[in-house]
This record gives sequence, C-alpha cells and structure tokens, in this order.
Amino acid sequence: MSRRKTERLLNLVICLLATRRPLSAEQIRQAVPGYDRESDEAFQRMFERDKNELREIGIPIEVMRDPWEDEPGYKIERQSYELPEITLEPDEAAVLGLAAQVWQRASLADAASGALLKLRAGGVQTDASPLGGALELRVDSKDPAFPALWEAVRDRKVVRFDYRASGSENIRTRTVEPWGVVSRRGRWYLAGFDRDRAAPRAFRLSRIMGEVTTLKGPFTVPDGVDLREMVGFPEGEPVEERTAVVLVRKGTGEGLRQIARGVRPADEEWDRAELIFADPERLAGWLASLGADVRVVEPPDARDAVIRRLKGAWA
Repeated sequence: MSRRKTERLLNLVICLLATRRPLSAEQIRQAVPGYDRESDEAFQRMFERDKNELREIGIPIEVMRDPWEDEPGYKIERQSYELPEITLEPDEAAVLGLAAQVWQRASLADAASGALLKLRAGGVQTDASPLGGALELRVDSKDPAFPALWEAVRDRKVVRFDYRASGSENIRTRTVEPWGVVSRRGRWYLAGFDRDRAAPRAFRLSRIMGEVTTLKGPFTVPDGVDLREMVGFPEGEPVEERTAVVLVRKGTGEGLRQIARGVRPADEEWDRAELIFADPERLAGWLASLGADVRVVEPPDARDAVIRRLKGAWA
C-alpha cells in the first residue's frame, strides 16, 4: 500500500471518529485530504474502495440515513471501534519490545514505534529493552528491494523485477509469486513461485536490479512449503562454529561483553574478548556497527569482512 493511500485511509478514520454527526460523502470529500482534488466520478470510486478496505480490516463504518437529508451519512461509533482493555504478561510485553527493535532499521520502523506508542497511551506497559540492553536485535538489510518484497509477501501480490543470475552478467525479467523473505548467513533471499519457469525458485536480493514492480494478486502459498529449505539450509544443516578474538575498548561494548566466551585485560585501553560465530559476514555487520570501539584480531576472514563493511560505509 502506498504512503499516500495509507495517509488517506488514516485521515478518513480520524474524520469519521471525530465527527459528532454523520457526514455525507460530499462533506467527507471536503474534509479528508486526498479526496478534494479528485473529479466526482474518481472520488466516488475511491471512496467506495476505501470504505470496503476499512471494513475488511474490521473498522465499523456505519451508514446512517436521516429522513431530512437526501444523502446517507457515515460515522464510526467509538464504542464499536475501540479495543477492550489489553493486559499483557511480562513475557508478552518483552516480545513486543523485541519486535519493535527488530524492525528498527526496516521499513516498518514507524509502524512498530507507533504501535508501541498506542499501547502505552492506553495504559499497557511494553518492555522496549527486555534484555536490559545486553543485546540489540535488528533486521539488517541494506538491499533496496527488501521493503517492496516484504510488503508483497504480506499483501500476497505478485512481483516483477530484473535479476542477474549467479556467475552471469545476463539480466532477465522475473515474475514471481513471493512466498517469503528469508535471511541466510547474512544475506537475504526471496522464495516463491517463478511464473516464467513454472517452478519454485529462490532469488538473492542483492542480485535484483532496479525497482520491484507490484502486480495484481492475490495468490495462494502451497501448504507445507519450507522456505528455509528453498534457500539452501534445511533443518539439521551442520554449522561450523569458530572463535573470533577481538579487542574492545574499556568501558564500551557492554552487549559484546555479555555474550563473549571470555574477556580479560589486554592493556590500559583495551580488553581482549573471544566470540563464538559461524558466519563472518554476519559477525562483521555487528562489529562494524560498534565503530572504533572494537578491533578484530583474528581470524583473518572476519577481520577482512569488517574492513569491507567499514570501507563501504565510508564510501
């Protein structure tokens, strides 16, 4: 859903909640931004679609007829719209806090923050730091295609994009029913049904060229689909764990210290920590975010991965 449409629907809900008396379609047209610039016919079509969409997600728009008026009026009764009192257990509140942190750097950041704000305004306490600051979870994707693909998965909309296959410079257009977006070893993949090849396929997001176009939907995801297996790591795949040695500046890196296997003084400025890891790229993404307070000593591939991240950020 586009930002413009989202704002229009939100404005419509606010308008119909705030009014004390039912409003006619023409009054709504004049009051709600997004309708006022449309022609009569375009407004009628848009208004009907918006009403239907809001009702489909459970917002009760009521039609009221006044015998003294020629046109029906529209209103949202606050008692029907408002949620009952919400009570969350401590572990449930912690999950909500974690979810908001996970989406901090993705396109859902505003929505996640807004959801927590509304819950707190209603008297529901949510834990924004359920782990006491020891860990910070985030969706770390810099792939431009990620937001559009995530929304397509959510809305069950077919997508089309240009894709460069592995080991090739040829770029071909793909039309895909997106079943899910999965992270594997620091990289993001789209799993779905490739209509051009008439078969399930997985696509690495970093190889998607240009913009993702959303087509009509919906489609159905087959039962029993294993997205993890589609992108190459079925359950039980052996993972080789290794140890990274890093220097962390004294007085910093509390989260790193919490999960390190061991921390001991190195000199007056640095402490030496050992971290267990499996994927050097994922480890690099985290360590690079700590900036000058962390230095990787070994292994070489982890150190090189951090250097690449920092050079990329500098460029």
